[in-house]
Amino acid sequence: MKVVKFGGSSLANGPQLEKVLNIMLADTDRKVLVVSAPGKRFKEDIKVTDLLKTYAQLTIVGEDTTDIQTQILQRYRDIVTYFELEENEILSSLSDQLAQLSRVHYPSFDYLYAAFMGHGEYLNAQLVASVLRELGHPAQFVSPHDLGLTVSGSPMAARVNEDSYDRIATFNLPSEGLIVVPGFLAYTTDGLMATFSRGGSDITGAILARGFHADMYENFTDVSAIYAVDPHIIKSPAAIETMTYREMRELAYAGFAVFHDEAIIPVIEADIPINVKNTNEPDAPGTMIVPVDQVSNPAKVTGIASDDRFAALYLHRYLLNKEVGFTLRILQILARHGVSYEHMPSGIDDMTIIFDKTQLTQPIQDAICAEIQAEIAPDHLEWIDDFAIIMVVGEGMQNRVGAFSEIATPLSEAGITLPMINQGASQISLMLGVKASQVNDAVRVIYDAVF
Repeated sequence: MKVVKFGGSSLANGPQLEKVLNIMLADTDRKVLVVSAPGKRFKEDIKVTDLLKTYAQLTIVGEDTTDIQTQILQRYRDIVTYFELEENEILSSLSDQLAQLSRVHYPSFDYLYAAFMGHGEYLNAQLVASVLRELGHPAQFVSPHDLGLTVSGSPMAARVNEDSYDRIATFNLPSEGLIVVPGFLAYTTDGLMATFSRGGSDITGAILARGFHADMYENFTDVSAIYAVDPHIIKSPAAIETMTYREMRELAYAGFAVFHDEAIIPVIEADIPINVKNTNEPDAPGTMIVPVDQVSNPAKVTGIASDDRFAALYLHRYLLNKEVGFTLRILQILARHGVSYEHMPSGIDDMTIIFDKTQLTQPIQDAICAEIQAEIAPDHLEWIDDFAIIMVVGEGMQNRVGAFSEIATPLSEAGITLPMINQGASQISLMLGVKASQVNDAVRVIYDAVF
């Protein structure tokens, strides 16, 4: 049995949905269809989820929402029109549910946003199931609530409760046809709608694959494979045929956008293979993501990823290594401001603290620097915004002599400095800190050296 998830670009309009339905019906093992909200139909288009966010914002401030509701409903109406279906019954229900969102009392603004933004998937799953039935194919809309999929934590960054898997396993899949499940959303034990973090339809698909003990989790996107490097940096890069779970996780951390980096965890726990495929080219083999024991001859480098969302705080103080509790005092300062760190490489007199800039505002940044200056009194303190991280990842790098020199030497010859090097924390990856202004050049040099 297969669980299959389709992203927003695959469900953006009628022609794309038709491809999705053909893919699902071509293989009777595909029993569970996880859908995202309709995505962009063209470059300048607006995703349904973003339209719903606007609807939520207008509701909060008490402004008229007629126009935005009309825009949202029109996206679903266009799909109904494409399939030449009787629209009254289908669209009437979707319209009523959409309007009802603004009439409900929510315990907080976060729960309000979760309910609004989760409805892109919730309404789309109902529509897709209706289209299938109207075309003569057995299909059932199934809410995460019906499956017993519950979550806890933040309403907009929820985490699955472990007992959900047992409840999902008891759900009786139909002997004929398939079920259509909205991705991205789930429910608290109090019955409130919550969402996973953005991109969370991948998480839903992985949870259901584990819960149903699927033989495979198929994730359809708009690319025919996962590529060894960002095609925007390297023209026509090598496609990855097979990679391991941990290679995917390492690469996702530094910007591989094919998979939400949390999404892979449930299938890792269940050893379920993942096949990333292209909705527009479904017969292409795609990329398989598998346990490490299913890779017999690992490549020395599988992929290179980069991300410039980082910043660094460098401090110098003589005999830093001799001072007991030095690091603890810095961590306490960060904790007071609710900021976590990504990495903290250090020497005998030097330390660099690397942050995800999305956690920081200018006032928080200024406060952290001021408190470290006041409490730690470093000899030198410098904030570095021009900072990016490159991950060079491959199972074949493990215990391999000369792996670092093959990468560092051409970078040096190209005049690219490395303010940070982290090798050994993960045996299959090499983490490099570079200036953000040099990151694309560095990726090109590394790619030419190892591929």
